[in-house]
Amino acid sequence: MTTPAFKTPRHIVIEGPIRVGKSTLAKALAESLHARRVFDCEDNPFLADFYAEKPGSAFSSQMYFLIERFRRLNELRLEENPTPVVSDFLFEKDKIFAYINLNNEELKLYERYYEIFAPSVPAPDLVIYLQAKPEVLLKRVSKRGVAAESDISPEYLEAVSQAYEHFFFRYSASNLLVVDTSEIDFVERNQDLQELLQRVRLPVKGTQYFLPLGPT
Repeated sequence: MTTPAFKTPRHIVIEGPIRVGKSTLAKALAESLHARRVFDCEDNPFLADFYAEKPGSAFSSQMYFLIERFRRLNELRLEENPTPVVSDFLFEKDKIFAYINLNNEELKLYERYYEIFAPSVPAPDLVIYLQAKPEVLLKRVSKRGVAAESDISPEYLEAVSQAYEHFFFRYSASNLLVVDTSEIDFVERNQDLQELLQRVRLPVKGTQYFLPLGPT
């Protein structure tokens, strides 16, 4: 009896905390698979005020993300277009930041909108969760030098990293590949990127882990 040939997942999502390399991997993977790419929102007008901790900006920023992420994923129409899709965000991750950043009253209103949107969002076939130590993420944020991110504190990055770990420890909605990027830098080193792309092309069933060692 022959084993069925491995079929590349049709809908792949790259996830992880800020500056872990989501967009770089999503772009490279989309090019490799000749896939459509769905970008996360990078023009949130409330984000700079949020990082500067201005009152009310957390709720405005979170609602903007929620609506934009829903719109972008809802427009995929996967049932009408067989072309593979690579996205650099998971809709459910929006809740990670909502629980960190919103107060109880804001969260109640946020959840009412989330519950309306969530049932219409297509589930991915594979999620690739990129993780890195908070101190590594902080160095990458500093190196990137984006003005809106200049006020991000080490404490906030630590909270985000822990929230991601908690979320994906319990995640079971799709196949999941967990990749530790603390010792590699595929944004700067093409060899690291090619090694990661090679692993992504192999089957993933349930939750699996990949620990690249980086340069020797």
